[in-house]
Amino acid sequence: MGPGWIAERFTESVQAHTSQLIAAIGSRSLDRSEAFAGRHGISHSFGSYEELAASDVDIIYVATPHNFHYEAALLALDAGKHVLIEKPIGINREQAAGIADRAAGAGLFAAEAMWTFFLPKFDVIRQVLDSGMLGDLTTVLAEYGEHFDRSHRIFDPALAGGPLLDLGTYPLSLITSVLGEPDRLLALGEPHESGVNAQLSAVISFAGGRQAMMNTQLHNFTPTSATIVGTEASLTIDGPFNMPGGFAIRFPDGTRLAYEEPAGAHFEGLHYEAAAVARAIAAGKLEVPQRPLAESIRTMAVADAIRNQLGIVFPGESPATVRRD
Repeated sequence: MGPGWIAERFTESVQAHTSQLIAAIGSRSLDRSEAFAGRHGISHSFGSYEELAASDVDIIYVATPHNFHYEAALLALDAGKHVLIEKPIGINREQAAGIADRAAGAGLFAAEAMWTFFLPKFDVIRQVLDSGMLGDLTTVLAEYGEHFDRSHRIFDPALAGGPLLDLGTYPLSLITSVLGEPDRLLALGEPHESGVNAQLSAVISFAGGRQAMMNTQLHNFTPTSATIVGTEASLTIDGPFNMPGGFAIRFPDGTRLAYEEPAGAHFEGLHYEAAAVARAIAAGKLEVPQRPLAESIRTMAVADAIRNQLGIVFPGESPATVRRD
């Protein structure tokens, strides 16, 4: 649902690496839908999201712009379809929780397509964290900056632009996945001439004195690094940390353990989330362990808290909507 850039990458990866069938494409423009279908050998194309939701498919991948994720996901769920929703799952906590509630009420599968957490390296990282190898976790440092052509939708206020929902969801999701629910947050931001936020940073505290620092910006490329610090060792993920690649664990005595995974990008990585979703649905599950809906909701709640401090409001919201419960 939505024939944009990420839908192209998702389709290419799934068709190359899995036996799943991309059966149909829906767009608000039939011409765009037909062109997408022609490029990828897809048998059915529709000129509306409603037609796609009514078609005979098992699951709908929502790949619309951010501020249409919520209504597109509900459209699919109300039509009895499972949904995989491109990140962010919505533009605020209220939308994320609304999708989760609607899916649960209908007995349908729903998940946020935070593809990073489905990569093989993150399966190993979870095992490292669960084993206690790092000791007591104390700190997470994560950042993501990238350069965009001025025509990119990230500069469009009408499409919930700015780096937070595009890039910032990666470090913020990592932080909240590892450390849980924060108890305090301090944010700084600067505007862009286009009317969106250009850069923001946040210092976040958690129970037990744990802390996190995150930065995201649209000015230029950064290492996109991430480090998880514990009392016994530190784990640093090769940049860009959100894509396929390796990581290393370093101990105070100089010992270093390395996990090696070929570096790559969306083509090499998006199929893992598609396969995990297929396995979950085949097993009768309504969520995936790699990205539970509760974690998606938590991430959006923290993003709301950041935006509330910076006065960032997206289209269709009122300032009261942007809050963290």
